[in-house]
Amino acid sequence: MTNVMRHGSALALVMGLALAGCGGGGGGGGTSIVGGTPVPPGSSGSTGGLSPDPAGPSASFAQQCAPANTLASASQRNSSLDTEKKWLRAYVDEAYLWRDEVPRVDPNEPRFGGSDIYAAMDSYLEALKTPQLTDSGARRDKFSFSYPTAEWNALLEGGSEVSYGIEWNIASETPPRRVRIAYVEAGSPAATAGLQRGDELVSVDGTAADVTSDAGVDALNAGLYPASGSTHAFVVQRGGVQLSRSLTATRLTRNPVPQARVLTLPGGARTGYLLFNDHNVPSENLLISAVNDFRTQGISELVLDLRYNGGGYVFIASQLATMIAGTTRTAGQAFESLRFNARRSADNETEPFRSTSCALVNSRCTSSQPLPTLNLSRVYVLAQAGTCSASEAIINGLRGVNVDVVLIGGKTCGKPYGYVGRDNCGISYFPMEFAGVNAKGFGDYSDGFVPGSGPTARYVPGCTVADDFGRPLGDTQEAMLAAALNHAATGQCPISTGVSASARALSSAAGEGAAALQLQRHPARSNRLLLPR
Repeated sequence: MTNVMRHGSALALVMGLALAGCGGGGGGGGTSIVGGTPVPPGSSGSTGGLSPDPAGPSASFAQQCAPANTLASASQRNSSLDTEKKWLRAYVDEAYLWRDEVPRVDPNEPRFGGSDIYAAMDSYLEALKTPQLTDSGARRDKFSFSYPTAEWNALLEGGSEVSYGIEWNIASETPPRRVRIAYVEAGSPAATAGLQRGDELVSVDGTAADVTSDAGVDALNAGLYPASGSTHAFVVQRGGVQLSRSLTATRLTRNPVPQARVLTLPGGARTGYLLFNDHNVPSENLLISAVNDFRTQGISELVLDLRYNGGGYVFIASQLATMIAGTTRTAGQAFESLRFNARRSADNETEPFRSTSCALVNSRCTSSQPLPTLNLSRVYVLAQAGTCSASEAIINGLRGVNVDVVLIGGKTCGKPYGYVGRDNCGISYFPMEFAGVNAKGFGDYSDGFVPGSGPTARYVPGCTVADDFGRPLGDTQEAMLAAALNHAATGQCPISTGVSASARALSSAAGEGAAALQLQRHPARSNRLLLPR
């Protein structure tokens, strides 16, 4: 498989989202895999060498950087790559949720060296991740990652990232892939070029969307996930007509709450529709404004569209959950209880249902105004595999205080984990640090929430409905929104129109042996973030 999400030539972090599926996250014991070989639970395994115990506390190696590390400030580049690796090994030992499952690796292996310091350190972090699997056979830790600190902060605080303004959907990692545009940011290069939700990719820079080689997938990734200022030629298909467009990537500030509308059900009930895409700092005021408007207009139902929301700050999720459920139902209840590794049991804490604003500035809340509330006992959540982390925390947190969550769409990502994160030498590291459970003590959804009935609490009452790329988001005839509105009025799900098993088998066979293409998303948009301590 070819994975590309590079900073310079740095090693990729790839998040498998949308219909490609997210899958991972924690779970029970099971079997681990080290270097492709099954290892019994409890065995550390080996990837070629011995991983030394930490040489000391991480603080003793902090901000002592390699001369070639251009991400670090010049004044810090007075040490070595070896010292940076000692810091990371110590930090993982201190912070990592699964610190007792870190494999044995030799930090002096060539793959952890070279002049590209970010690539070397990212590879080393990848090697230190637990090899344990979830009950479904997915990697338990698909989520720990590193990122250049400056780029991380740009998105987290301001909501900006290098992009065309396109949210891609990849139906299959192998051909036929059906790569389509799921969402276009207003005012973006893609919007200016006239691209629309539902447009299907034919080629990028002359490389076909169903290319089967590693080199071809690299070319697709280079076009789909571009470097700043780069220009790429796209051919898309819309209604049987092929359209050619040239797009130049730019630093783009996304609108995390692009729609907040009031709809009327056939019986006259007023229903709020809220499209929420990112739990970032700018989203707070937009969510407050939307809920104020919903309250003024007297809505009695809410459809919360989280299908493309991969997460972000937990405090934003907590605020939104409180605004939905109200302060009477949530008073004194835990939105999410956070559990760290055994060495850090003193750090276990409770994220409350927040009833006041934050107005985050420089990692500190600067406001404490009461939040508006809707006092609803039921909420419809539109979700797919791109619904991850902090978005899943909203589902779990509300269910913990007996709000009826009706899930419309598909299985969510499966990530009941998060982190605080720390910078060292211009690189921010985010090993998974805690697991979250709701007020009822439930957090076992490492294989995702599923709409419908089932044997465990990860099955949420609701309807399985495919994403409808033939209609705009917010259109009352769009399949997922229409299903939610119909269920609110009648209590019924639409008749299933799922793909047959034979069709799925044909699709799988068609891509056999082909290089895989995975949907990628900036990790700040696919995680669960705590405010710095």
